[in-house]
Amino acid sequence: MNIARLTWWRGSWPLRAMSTSFWLLPLVLVALGGLPVLLLQPSQILDTGPAPVAALQVSYAVSDVGAPPSDSAGWSRVALPHYRLLGRDGPQLASWYRVEFDGDASSEEPWAAYLPYLYNGGTLWLNGAPMASVLSSQPDLHVRWERPFLVTLPAGSLKPHGNVLVLRLSPAAGASILRIPRLEVAPLRVLMPVYDRRLFWVRTMPQITVAVGILLPCFVLFIWWRRRSEVLYGLFGVATLLWAVRTLTFVFEVIPQSEWRWWRVSYHAATGGFVIVMALFALRFAGLNRPLLDRALVAYALVGPLWLLLQGPGADALVGYVWGGGLIPVGLGAVAATAWVAIMRREKTAALLLIALTLAACAGVHDYMMAYGALPLSRWLPEWSQQRFFLLHHAANLLLLVMGGLLTQRFIDALAAIQTLNHTLEDRVAAREAELADNYARMAVMQREHVAGEERRRIMRDLHDGLGSQLFILLSRVERGVVQPRELSQSLRACIADMRLSLDASAAQDAGLESALADFLYRWRPLLGEAGVALRWHIDVVEPVSSLSARATLQLLRLLQEAFTNVVKHAGARSVAVDVVTTVDLLTVTVADDGHGFEPGASDASDRPGRGIANMRARAAALHGRLTISSGTDGTCLRLELPRVESGAGAVVVA
Repeated sequence: MNIARLTWWRGSWPLRAMSTSFWLLPLVLVALGGLPVLLLQPSQILDTGPAPVAALQVSYAVSDVGAPPSDSAGWSRVALPHYRLLGRDGPQLASWYRVEFDGDASSEEPWAAYLPYLYNGGTLWLNGAPMASVLSSQPDLHVRWERPFLVTLPAGSLKPHGNVLVLRLSPAAGASILRIPRLEVAPLRVLMPVYDRRLFWVRTMPQITVAVGILLPCFVLFIWWRRRSEVLYGLFGVATLLWAVRTLTFVFEVIPQSEWRWWRVSYHAATGGFVIVMALFALRFAGLNRPLLDRALVAYALVGPLWLLLQGPGADALVGYVWGGGLIPVGLGAVAATAWVAIMRREKTAALLLIALTLAACAGVHDYMMAYGALPLSRWLPEWSQQRFFLLHHAANLLLLVMGGLLTQRFIDALAAIQTLNHTLEDRVAAREAELADNYARMAVMQREHVAGEERRRIMRDLHDGLGSQLFILLSRVERGVVQPRELSQSLRACIADMRLSLDASAAQDAGLESALADFLYRWRPLLGEAGVALRWHIDVVEPVSSLSARATLQLLRLLQEAFTNVVKHAGARSVAVDVVTTVDLLTVTVADDGHGFEPGASDASDRPGRGIANMRARAAALHGRLTISSGTDGTCLRLELPRVESGAGAVVVA
């Protein structure tokens, strides 16, 4: 073989599957570790000296008497294990088994008789004296003992030779067969380990299965209830619960006769339901979603329980033989679906589930053959078949353990994927935040540059339209010689005042509204003083949250200029007071004089304040504010209210 072919073989899937699934071997051995012990006879388990297990000679008779029959009862030699077919008609007579053996009279240690099973109970005599009694089926009770029995034989009751152990077995009502296992008589110390092991696997393990099978589905089904898309969790929870119900038959061995019918119906329903749910789990795991096939499987699961419910307990064996046999192809189909996934996907989880399903399917076939007396099993494995040890409830436990492990690993993988996704999202969010912060910084710079450019263009436009126009008109009149020196001086003062208003409004962006108002009022104080008007002002402005834009500041200053002009020209006032106050919602500007007042709507002529008031109202509207004017004989009060609106880091007044 060349190196290339050797490399391909080492990397091929069959070898990888073998290597990845090799660690499953200890798990399988743990699950099946007790079976070889149960297969062996006590004499093969412990070497305790020469012939520790007594040789038995067994005779069999049928009689309806209540005490051991006499020698003339027609005893016939048989070999254990032994079974007797019961007729459905006629009286059901008891089966009697007489076991003769030689004891060890010199030994003081107790001996015992060991029975791997005794389904319908019975009564035991030793040397003619009653020794033990196991409850048998009664008219009001149905008994099926799955556990082993160990009956202690006191040393003093044994004889050196010719000990006789008699066992009476009574058939249960409606039973079709009466069985007795191979009985072993040996020292108690020899039989006790065998009894304990079988008791653990047949009795204790089912109790553990029922306890776990009832508690675990509560958590798994809750996960499925909150996440309905996770169908595998729901199927696993239902399968575990069904298997717990089915295993109850190994826990409750004495059932009232009136409830026996429903007990067997629930047993078959749980058995069929478990197999069907396993098949559905395998199909979902393989990604094969076939609603028609699902409904057909569920319908078949209901056939057996309904059949037994309609026919009664007498049809129990027939239902198990016919309908239960039909569950075997269903289980094999689940194995085939899982094998297809293992081959196509080459996944460790599929290989693990395939091993568990294969073991469960083989155990189901074994139990079916064991229950319904198939001859091949007794021919191929005679020592094993006489133990009547059922494997499915152990293989099913292993299967459920594997399924739970797969779902747990799936849950862990989902958490790991979410954690990785969270880390990736955190990195992406951090990168996007940094990118947005950089973009925001660039946009802020661009916005500031845009605002500055707009402000420069506005100033240039105001200078061109206002001051530039006035200077151009004044220059034209001067060149024509139609301007008197006093008029020229007043026009130049007005141009300078208008220029200063524009400069103050622009400087307010840096120095603040309070500084711009103070500069404006400071320049007007001497002008008002020349007209005989005293100026008082009070400014209570919180900076910088009440900052006005340069355009809004210019409108406000021009509005105040109009107000002062009206005071000087028309009011005849001796004093004027200006109050500027900011509140949570408003910026309020109040101008009050002590002049003779006027009628606000009386005139709109140029020599009356009406035109100036119209200009002030227009400016207030441009500021989205409200202008209120009240005038009377005691003076005029002008009140301007501007709303404050949150914008950016501080509060500004919308211009």
